[in-house]
Amino acid sequence: MMNWEGVSEFVAVVETQSFTAAAQRLGISVAQVSRQVSQLEQRLAARLLYRTTRKVSVTEAGQLYYQHCRPLLDGLREAEQAVSQAQDRPSGHLRVTAPVYYGERVVAPLLHRYLQEQPAVTAELNLDNRKVDLVAEGFDLGIRLGPMDASSLMVRQLGSRTHHVCASPAYLAQFGAPHTLAELKHHQCLTGTVSTWRFREADGHTREVHVGGRLRCNSGAALVDAALVGIGMVQLPDYYVDAHLASGRLCSLLGAYTLVDGIWANYPRNRFVPLKVQGFIDLLETTL
Repeated sequence: MMNWEGVSEFVAVVETQSFTAAAQRLGISVAQVSRQVSQLEQRLAARLLYRTTRKVSVTEAGQLYYQHCRPLLDGLREAEQAVSQAQDRPSGHLRVTAPVYYGERVVAPLLHRYLQEQPAVTAELNLDNRKVDLVAEGFDLGIRLGPMDASSLMVRQLGSRTHHVCASPAYLAQFGAPHTLAELKHHQCLTGTVSTWRFREADGHTREVHVGGRLRCNSGAALVDAALVGIGMVQLPDYYVDAHLASGRLCSLLGAYTLVDGIWANYPRNRFVPLKVQGFIDLLETTL
């Protein structure tokens, strides 16, 4: 009979390359992870990992063992999901990741609603603007925005977002409004992490335009504030600016070139999608 003790801990260490990160993924202490892996090595009479104060690396024996253990854990997870799928309602722990601002404004309120509707579900929401590796970091679901790259994950479109170029009435009174993309070079364009804005041409193709201005900031909320006080123009998705457009504090520009792209659910490719995941995706799609 196979002894499963230490297997999950070992696989988590290999995939995160850290005892600390493995402990965080599994929700246990670092000491417990280390102890379980050490006992596993003793049972196998083989060193699986090289440990130093700075890094963890996998031995040849460890790589071989990992290649056999990963499918076993996947199979066990699918067995659990199959049983869960047979239940009448979603249950279990749901781990979700999403971009920071969109997660705060949109995903978190819907997750709170889902928890109210499904008392057998517990959840963890991780807000991070980097592209999180769902499988390696143990997430059930990732919410992603914009163009989608080729992926081995399952992808489902939840909705769309509209990118508005906006400026305050005070800015427009002083500098005027651009009517073509070429005119943007004469304006104060407030940028985020990149110095290009994306637009939709009349033929449907996407065009990138290099822009620049007096302020660059990696916070969309801060760029909105700068636009509101007249420092320059911004291009941001609707969930940043809709309220200000409705109140008249910002004006939408270059409507003929407005870009619309997607809001997506990404989740690991399994034969059984757990009800806890499927139920939350359904809520997101219905609402968005």
